Amino acid sequence: MRQIGQLFKEHYSAMFRLAVVLLHDEEEGRDVVHDVFAMLLDGDIRFDADKARAFLLSCVRNSCLNVMRGRSTREQAMKSYLPEDEATEGLEEQIATLHDSIKDLAPPVCREIVLLHYRDGLTFKEIAERLDVSETTIYKHLRQAMNQLRLTINK
Repeated sequence: MRQIGQLFKEHYSAMFRLAVVLLHDEEEGRDVVHDVFAMLLDGDIRFDADKARAFLLSCVRNSCLNVMRGRSTREQAMKSYLPEDEATEGLEEQIATLHDSIKDLAPPVCREIVLLHYRDGLTFKEIAERLDVSETTIYKHLRQAMNQLRLTINK
């Protein structure tokens, strides 16, 4: 218990800063760091005391990744790219335009790859295995789709 208190004093600020940078939200960052320390208190985590800083920062990073996976795509975009006080007027229309543009992507495999990658969160490797093509092919189709979407949105 005493050791955890010392770890808290020494590493909390670095852990909190990392969580806020990754999550773009102080409240969620604070929760993540507290959860890591709660796991330490519960005895669920064992680690080498000499490498405590690296271990704790890794725990925070992994916990942040879990939080981000749990968010919807829209929430991530809103928190990551829009200041909280910025008016979001017209955002729904832009999102609808983007969805329509994705539906119109040609060839259809581009649309499928965009959806698998951005909606379903699959990696290039996972998509390549699912579609039985190379990762390079996935990359090329995704690049082609992004170029089409940029042109459509910039009009």
